[in-house]
Amino acid sequence: MNTAQAQPAMMAMPIATTAQPDAHQAMMGSDGMKKSMMAGMDGMQKMATTGDTDKDFAMMMKMHHQQGVDMAQMQIDHGKSPVMKKMAKQIIAAQNREIRQFDKWLATQK
Repeated sequence: MNTAQAQPAMMAMPIATTAQPDAHQAMMGSDGMKKSMMAGMDGMQKMATTGDTDKDFAMMMKMHHQQGVDMAQMQIDHGKSPVMKKMAKQIIAAQNREIRQFDKWLATQK
């Protein structure tokens, strides 16, 4: 393909510039949340279960809550809405509190 043939295709491609930081930030946040969610789901599927429903529940919920914390942090870092940022902060506090409760209970199950 010569330069003349490549030009129309290149002209149709969006140009990432510093004039579009909001779009870039939003894309980073959305992509990051999706990657985090997919990695978490993969991790849960690969997680070895114990056969003890209580332990398995606590371990899986802990992982699930950590994914929620990670996604909420991405919202804070990349989102624009003050309402969503406030909700994300509340989610982080609540999920971290529950993660500590799961950890405390799991520590008694050795």
